[in-house]
Parts: sequence; C-alpha cells; structure tokens
Amino acid sequence: MTARVGRELSALAAIAQRDLTKLLRDRPRLAVNLAFPVLLVAGLGSVLQPTVGKVTGMSAVALAFTGVLAATLFQSAAAGMISIAEDRETDFSRALFVAPVTRRTLVTGKICGEALVACFQGGCVIAFAAAIGVRMSGGQLAALVLPCLACCLLGGAFGLVTMVSLPSQRSAMDVFQFLIIPQYVLGGVLVPLHGVPRYLDVIAGAMPLRYAVDLIRGVFFRGMPGYPQVVTTSPALDAAVIGGLLAVAMTAGTLIFDYRERTR
Repeated sequence: MTARVGRELSALAAIAQRDLTKLLRDRPRLAVNLAFPVLLVAGLGSVLQPTVGKVTGMSAVALAFTGVLAATLFQSAAAGMISIAEDRETDFSRALFVAPVTRRTLVTGKICGEALVACFQGGCVIAFAAAIGVRMSGGQLAALVLPCLACCLLGGAFGLVTMVSLPSQRSAMDVFQFLIIPQYVLGGVLVPLHGVPRYLDVIAGAMPLRYAVDLIRGVFFRGMPGYPQVVTTSPALDAAVIGGLLAVAMTAGTLIFDYRERTR
C-alpha cells in the first residue's frame, strides 16, 4: 500500500514538474501572460477610478488588482491544460497511459503543474500591484494563499473538462477563448456585479470565474469600509461552490479523458 501511494505521488510530481519546466523554457508565453494582467491593473484600474471610487469608496486599482489576480490564476491554469490536446496529437498521452498509475493521478498531476505555473504568475501580479501602490498587509497576503490555490485548481479543472471534450489543439484554442472572454465581463473582474439586470445575474451565476473573483475580493477587503459594495456573496458560499465545481469537473474530466484515450 505504501509503495503504491509513493508511486502515485512520484508520478504526480513528475508530471507537474514537466509543465513547470515547459513554462520556464517558453519565455514568450511567460512575457505575454504577465503583460496582460499588468496592463489591466495599471491601465483600466486608473481609468475606472473616478467612477468606481465614487460608487464604492475604494481604490479602483485595488479592485482591479483583486479581480485580475483571480482571473490570471484561473485563466493561466485553464489555458495550460491545452497541453492535453497537444499531448494527444503527439501521442505522449498514450505513453502516460502505460504508466502503472491511475488516470486520476495523471490528470491531477497536469492540474497541479499548471497550478504551479499560475501561482508563479499570480506572485508577479501581486508584486507589481504592490509596486504601483496597492496597499496590502501581511495578514491580507496570508489570507489570500488558500483562495489563490482554490482559483488555480478550479481553473485547471475547468480547462481539463474543456480540453478533453474537444478533438484537436486548434479547436481547443478557439473554443477556449470563447469560454473565457464572457467570464471576464460577467465575472466582475474589473468592477463588482451590483445592479445588473436579473437575467445577466443568472447568466453570471453560471460563470466559474465569478466565484473565484468574489472569493479573493471578499478575503482581501474583509473588514474594510465599503465591503458590501465590492462583493456579491459571502466567501464561505464562494468556497463551497468552488469546491463543488472542482469535484464535478475533476470527476467528469477524468472519465472523459480515460474514455477518449481508450477509444481513439
């Protein structure tokens, strides 16, 4: 039993390390992935300050930072799962299938690897936000650790279900953009979702990124004046929804991954 657990953990760590190494060697991807959130935090945060600051009484740059941090973690982990389609086309996934480990270990290793990549990028976003004047205490940073990890895992699970359901890397890239862009709008990344029409609120409730953004924003701004204006639900509810979505996505993604590899 101990030997089997050790084998599973060793395989998980090896797969995760492979994805992290690929990122460090792919400098253009790293630069682009960091440039986009930096522009959102600094650029749009400053542009929205007159409006958002007046309504919420809080810094629009800080609001943009919390939303962009969640979106960066979620999107980076999700987008990294495109490597599943790449591995399928190069037959690397078949090589993984002959390994004496469970299918769940294989997909969990992929998700953990992309979560590490996302955490690295999230750390860069936090450092940039601090450099441009977003105030954050050590307690706030410590409180963000678990929510950030939850965002990474949710993004990885979302990417897993998406990528294993599509036939090729090209279609995965096209469909992924279609699924991500609406979540930036309806996930409250830049401004809180207050006062939107009922039908939009219902649609936004189907967006996984909304709960990631709201969780990080709720933890970061807890105890501050104007807190009710920047969050839409309680962090406890957000965490429960994220946990449920993660469990469903992991189970469905593993089953679809196993079926598609066995039948192609």
